[in-house]
Amino acid sequence: MGRMNLLNNAIAPTGQVEGFCILKSVQQKTNAKGAEYLDMILCDAGGEIDAKLWDYAPETHGVYAADTVIKVRATINVWKDSEQLKIDKIRNTREGDDVDMAALVPCAPLPPQQMYDELYGCAENFRDADLKMLTQYILRENKERVLKYPAALKLHHALRGGLLYHTSTMLQAAEGICDVYKAIYPTLSRELVYAGVILHDIAKCDELEVGNMGLATAYSTPGQLVGHINMGVAMVERAAAELMINDTTKQLVEHILLSHHGVPDYGSPKSPMFPEAEIVSTLDVLDSRLFEMYDATDAIAVGDFSDRQWALDNRQIFKHGHV
Repeated sequence: MGRMNLLNNAIAPTGQVEGFCILKSVQQKTNAKGAEYLDMILCDAGGEIDAKLWDYAPETHGVYAADTVIKVRATINVWKDSEQLKIDKIRNTREGDDVDMAALVPCAPLPPQQMYDELYGCAENFRDADLKMLTQYILRENKERVLKYPAALKLHHALRGGLLYHTSTMLQAAEGICDVYKAIYPTLSRELVYAGVILHDIAKCDELEVGNMGLATAYSTPGQLVGHINMGVAMVERAAAELMINDTTKQLVEHILLSHHGVPDYGSPKSPMFPEAEIVSTLDVLDSRLFEMYDATDAIAVGDFSDRQWALDNRQIFKHGHV
C-alpha cells in the first residue's frame, strides 16, 4: 500500500495529524522497562502505517479491536527510515461521528441504500407475481450483507458495496439491451432478465468472508467447496419452496444462475439455453471486464499500456485518451 491520506494533513511545525482511520491490527506488548504499549497498524484508502501507543492503560485509553474504525491524534516520527505514528490521543467511534467510509476503504461510487432501493423497486414493478415475490424475498433476506459486500476477493468490484454496484450497472445495461431486442423479439422477457441480473451473484454473501469494513478477506469454506453459483441455486430453491413459487419460474431463474458464467471452464455447469440467460451471462462478462480495464488504466498516463492483466487473458490495456 502507499502513504495514508491521513498523513497528508499534518499540521506544521508539530507534525501532528488527526482523523479517522481503520485499525488493521493491534497487539498489546511490553517494552524492555516492563511498560505496556499497543503495537498497531493503521490504514485508510491511501495506505497504511505502523503506530505505537506508549504507556498503555486500558482504563485510560480504552480497549480496541482489529477491523474497526478509530479516531486518533498522533505525531509523525521517523524510525529506521520509515514513517511511524506516536499516538497522542485515541478513541473508538461514537454514534454521531461523521465518518466518510470512502476515505477509509475503496467504496462503490453510489450510496448502497440507493442502489438497493433501485433493485428492489425494479422487482416491485414485475407483473409476474411469483418472480416479484422470489426476487424481493431474497433481496430482503440478504439486505444487511448486500449493502456492504464486495463482488470479489481481489478482482472486479472488490469494493465496499461492490456487489450492489456490479448488479446495479448490469441492470442499467440490461434495460438498454431489452429496449433494443424486445422490439425485434417481442417474446423476450424483460422481467426474467432483470430478476436474473439482480440474483445472479447474490450468494457471494455466503461465498466470501467479509470484515466490518466491507472488504473480503478470504473465501468461506462453503464458498470454496460449493461456490456462489451452486449456493445461489440452493438459495432460490429454498425461497421458492417457502413461497410456493411456480416450478417453471423457479427453474428458469435457477438456470440463469447456473449458466451466468457462460461455460464450464469458468464454473458454469450449464451454458445459457434461452435468450434471457444469454443476456445475463454476456452482461456479467462485459461489466466485469470493463471494470478491470478502467481500473488497470486509472493510474497510467494517456498513451501508455498497463501491466499484463491476469483477469483479462494476460492482456496489456491501452489508455488512448479519446473521449
